[in-house]
Amino acid sequence: MPQITEIFFDCDNTLVLSEELAFEACAELANEILESRGIADRYTGSQLIKDFVGQNFRGMMGSLQKKYNFTLEKDEFNGYVKKEEDKVIANLEAKAKPCVGANEELEKIFAAKKYHLAVVSSSALRRVIASIKKVGQDKYFDENMVFSAASSLDPPTSKPDPAIYLHALEKVGKKASETVAVEDSKSGALSAIRAGLFVIAYVGAYDTPELQKEMGDKLTELGAHIVMTNWSEFESCMDYIEKLPAKEVQSSL
Repeated sequence: MPQITEIFFDCDNTLVLSEELAFEACAELANEILESRGIADRYTGSQLIKDFVGQNFRGMMGSLQKKYNFTLEKDEFNGYVKKEEDKVIANLEAKAKPCVGANEELEKIFAAKKYHLAVVSSSALRRVIASIKKVGQDKYFDENMVFSAASSLDPPTSKPDPAIYLHALEKVGKKASETVAVEDSKSGALSAIRAGLFVIAYVGAYDTPELQKEMGDKLTELGAHIVMTNWSEFESCMDYIEKLPAKEVQSSL
């Protein structure tokens, strides 16, 4: 049976209901970029979420450049990244809320002192810290235990690249076999799975039971070990993972 000592939490729509707020700002900038290149297509925040959920702005802009066959010069690209970060942080500081039940469960996990906790996100570090501070979760995570694919790595990357999970494992001195990741998106789950972690697929931020089931099925197909619909199920999900038979543990890593 695995001996779990570390929990890595994704942030956006896993701990904090932030994706919709973030993608509102992303859509404004994406449309500005498309217009500057003479491209007629336009995006709403919800369309961007559908196409790019789990990616950070760098990853999203890379995908748009490939889709529409244009190139942003490095300085222009970095300028848009900074503008997006500022816009998103302003939205988050004004409106962000925790995922339902997340704060209550974090309080229990933190008080029990059974696991060490970290945040592992694709989003920029400033944005992640602004998110968890806004909803009162920063007290559960040391600031040096918040890892960002956009800010902690050189060069920056985005999930589903496993680099940020591998980086976090190295920094906290843990093995993948003793670590569980909680993820809500395909990009995030793939990143953790490719790094060899156990994965809880959190689907509670999706709007309807139908969407929750659809996403749960997709993440399970990718290799997530168990689906969590509500944060109140966290303890039972951990119990399931910690009781996996040895042969199943080996085949999942």
